[in-house]
Amino acid sequence: MNPGDNSAESSRAPQLVARLGLFDATMIVMGGIIGSGIFINSYVVARQVHTPALILGAWVIGGIVALFGAFIYAELAARLPKAGGQYAYLREAYHPALAFLYGWVLLLVIQTGGMAAVAVTFAKYLRVLVAVPLSDASVAAIVLAGLAIINCLGVRAGSTVQSALMILKILAIAALVVIGLTSAAPAASSVLSRPVLDRPFSIDLLTAIGAALTPVLFAYGGWQTANFVAAEVREPSRNLPRALILGVIGVILLYLAVNLVYVRVLGPAGLAATSTPATNVMQHALGSAGARFIALGITISTLGFLSQSVLTAPRVYFAMAQDGLFFRSVAWVDPRHHVPAVAILLQAAAAMVIALTGRYEQILNYVVSMDFIFFGLTATCLFVFRRRDSSSADNGHATPGQYRAPGHPYTTITFIAISWFVVANTIYKYPDNTLVGMGILLAGVPVYYIWKWRNAVRS
Repeated sequence: MNPGDNSAESSRAPQLVARLGLFDATMIVMGGIIGSGIFINSYVVARQVHTPALILGAWVIGGIVALFGAFIYAELAARLPKAGGQYAYLREAYHPALAFLYGWVLLLVIQTGGMAAVAVTFAKYLRVLVAVPLSDASVAAIVLAGLAIINCLGVRAGSTVQSALMILKILAIAALVVIGLTSAAPAASSVLSRPVLDRPFSIDLLTAIGAALTPVLFAYGGWQTANFVAAEVREPSRNLPRALILGVIGVILLYLAVNLVYVRVLGPAGLAATSTPATNVMQHALGSAGARFIALGITISTLGFLSQSVLTAPRVYFAMAQDGLFFRSVAWVDPRHHVPAVAILLQAAAAMVIALTGRYEQILNYVVSMDFIFFGLTATCLFVFRRRDSSSADNGHATPGQYRAPGHPYTTITFIAISWFVVANTIYKYPDNTLVGMGILLAGVPVYYIWKWRNAVRS
């Protein structure tokens, strides 16, 4: 059996069904980006650069880079509207082995480790709101199981929950912005009129800006996961590009508004001094009631992020199994609900195990380098497909009127360079973590050839 072959039996099997529209896809894009980080992690940026202009500028630059990435992935989605997103692009542009390695680290590191950490964060903030007679890890496991069951009831059920949580998340962020601007006193009347730079222009300043951009770029990540469900989006060649652009622009506006409030209310020094800026802003404005409100906002936001993760990423493992590079059962589609139920349950089970064993913090150390390696690699696929445009038989062939990434090749090269700069910076700062991550990645090479050999024996 060769990857991508379809037998008569498989053609009669239940298939994924396109039931998601533009609004659903846009909510998936935004839900994949916004987790708990915007409520908490902005202080990391303020500890690297110390003026309002530099802090907000870092979020502007990060937003522009994310938009460049959305341009690239929008064209890739238009060219190959297939289940698995990045997995499919890497397979068609390069080799199934490279695509397998992406799915391998997604399951073992990037997706499940992140889901476990976010689920535990959900449990911690839920405890602020209600008395919970269970450990944080147990609550995390329960919520992961619950979301997996909902998504096994169909892509429409999973998307409806995801969209509802995303709307609540937007409302919570909007409330934070409005209350912060109208009810909280500014740190100083001239806080937004300070000098642009906090030190003379130098290598030291550039290094600080680079360090500030790393958490910002990570906070903007996640839009690419919408491409995983391309096969379940109606008119994906038209709706996915629109959803990516609209979703990323929406998040940029939300992020800038929130950070403007942080800088206005707390000031650069105050922002750098706290690890809970959203809570501090709301306490300034509403006292203890504000702190409870933001706990509710973070609870909703983390639950929405988990819902999006459960909805999207299993389509990668499903695509791997369809190609004969994973357990065949993972490619099974529920004939009633038309979803890859085994893939959904597999990912949830892996995330639950990580949450219950408490290994998520260690795994998160490997996420950044792995994620951005494949960001850059996937963006290079656009060059491969554009070179193939002259041959209509190629899978990456462009059709008349198809979406084309604005500014290519310059925007694409910029995105690739910045992605791999993040990887290089992570290697420099955290060599041990990166080495372990690379070890996990390389361990997938023999596993890929074992699967190839296994399929050859069966055939």
